Order: sequence, then structure tokens, then C-alpha cells
Amino acid sequence: MIEPIALRLAQHIKSVVPDHPASVAVLKHALAVTLNIVFITVATIIIALLTGKAGEVFAIMITFAILRQMTGGVHLKSGMSCVVVSTLLFTGLSFITLDHKWTMIATGISMILILLFAPAGIEKQTRIQPKYFPVLKVAALILVGFNLWFADPFIAISILAQSLTLINLRR
Repeated sequence: MIEPIALRLAQHIKSVVPDHPASVAVLKHALAVTLNIVFITVATIIIALLTGKAGEVFAIMITFAILRQMTGGVHLKSGMSCVVVSTLLFTGLSFITLDHKWTMIATGISMILILLFAPAGIEKQTRIQPKYFPVLKVAALILVGFNLWFADPFIAISILAQSLTLINLRR
């Protein structure tokens, strides 16, 4: 669903602005990524408002997105599967409650996973040179480490979910 919409939009943009330096393929990819983010955000926020979990979902989504940019992780095959899985994940995580002990354990496990596996799969997703990947790892560890101080259970469960996406069993 996302790919055909992105293609039609890219073709339209190219027909309106034929001298645009980006090709239809490049425009399609950029639009697909943007649509993916918009669909995930809108669907998740609508569900969060209906379930009364808006605050929790915002914390989960923001934490997940920031950490994902720093550490990478597995990608699903299609944009629509990403929308469905991400929306269900963010919504589902908002219903999990952790006490202080489990918040600390989840944060600690996340730090270990980041130390072992981050960054994962970002080589083709970023313009950051590989020589700076260790800096991303340290920054992610520091960011996650802040939750040892704040002890927010929703941040803990979000960073744990994101950290689990770093594990690639095919490596």
C-alpha cells in the first residue's frame, strides 16, 4: 500500500517539476519512508487516545525513535508490515507495567545488548561514516544509562524492545 502511493506521488512530483534533480526512484524511496513514519505515528496516536495511554505511547515512540537512529536494528520487508508491527508494538508496550526492579533490569539488559550489537544494520541507512559508529554506541549507552537515574518503566520497556531489534541471528 505504501509503495504504490509513494510511486504515484513521486511520478506526480516529477511530472510537475521535470527538472527536479532527484529521480522518480529516489523520490519514491524518500516518500515511502515519510509515509511510513506518518502512518505509524497517526495510527498509534489514534489508538493511544482511544485507550487513554497517550502519555505512555509518546514516551515509548520518542525513546524508540531516538535510540533507533543511534543503534539501528532489523528492518521488516515491507512498509506496511512495519506500520502494522510498529503500531501494535508501541500500543502493546504502553500496557506493560514494570516495578522499579524490573525497570532497572530492562535498562541493564538494554545496555548490554547495545554494548554487544550496536550499531546494527545502519551502514546503508545513514550518512555517518563507519569510523564514528563507536561514538554512536557510546552515545546510546549514555542515553540509555540515564534511565538508571530516571527509572521510567515505559522508557525501559521501549529501549529494551529497540535493543532486541539489534540482535541478528543470521550474523
